[in-house]
Amino acid sequence: MSGQNPATERIAVGSIVVGLLVLGLKALAWWVTGSVALLSDALESTVNVATAVAALIAIRVAARPADKTHPYGHHKAEFFSAVLEGVMIIVAALLILGEAWRGFQNPPVLDAPWQGLGINGLASVINAWWCWVLISGGRRLRSPALVADGKHLLSDVISSAGVVLGVGLAAVSGWAVLDPALAALVALNILWSGWRVMASSLSGLMDEAVAEDTLTDIRNTISDHATGAIEAHDLRTRHAGPRTFIDFHLVVDGQTTVEQAHDICDRVERALHQRLPDAQITIHVEPDHKAKHSGVLVI
Repeated sequence: MSGQNPATERIAVGSIVVGLLVLGLKALAWWVTGSVALLSDALESTVNVATAVAALIAIRVAARPADKTHPYGHHKAEFFSAVLEGVMIIVAALLILGEAWRGFQNPPVLDAPWQGLGINGLASVINAWWCWVLISGGRRLRSPALVADGKHLLSDVISSAGVVLGVGLAAVSGWAVLDPALAALVALNILWSGWRVMASSLSGLMDEAVAEDTLTDIRNTISDHATGAIEAHDLRTRHAGPRTFIDFHLVVDGQTTVEQAHDICDRVERALHQRLPDAQITIHVEPDHKAKHSGVLVI
């Protein structure tokens, strides 16, 4: 069965629409002014559109149910999308650095800077609103692709604010070199953003364990609801998009029947699913001589 919330796909589609609108506004701002810094801002928005498309594709792939060749599902597709987004962000930053270098060699004379800044400012306001939608919605829906898209957009909002300030100063002071200088700073900010997106997504691809507070909650839930067992050990967790995988060994008295042990496992699974509805749980039952006297003691 598909585990994808329809709201996730709606937000992903919205990202494409918003990205195209913002790209159009920023391209218009560059066309009006001839500013290298505003061109760099528009170039970053082309990446926003491309990554929004990649995120939508990844979300649809991740929603596919488990099959014979992917028995654990397709949830990691979103992490691949986030890594691709990081790579594209870095490529955009390198393109912007190239434009900035050409601007240093031949600083442009800005045409109609205030009209361009007004248009770019409107695009930034739209981006800031959609950034909040992506990050808050992505965290609520546990979608790495949406959160990565939102963090990328946040860097875009910050760099756009710097661009508006810098181009404004260039227009007031007449220091044309401020324009390519701001473009270079935008590129460095984007490089850092791309690295952070890639690093966090690679952790997911490497089967990173759940957060420490979630792990503590899992331990406490097992301890509170495994009455009839002796201990639980070798607890392992990992996460992939909205899905959390939990497996552990549950030690019971050697005289416990299969049916009794199964009832204990069912009780623990129900309790864990109340905490983590999308969890996939595997419990290996062992007799008491397998006890390690460590891990989770049942109370």
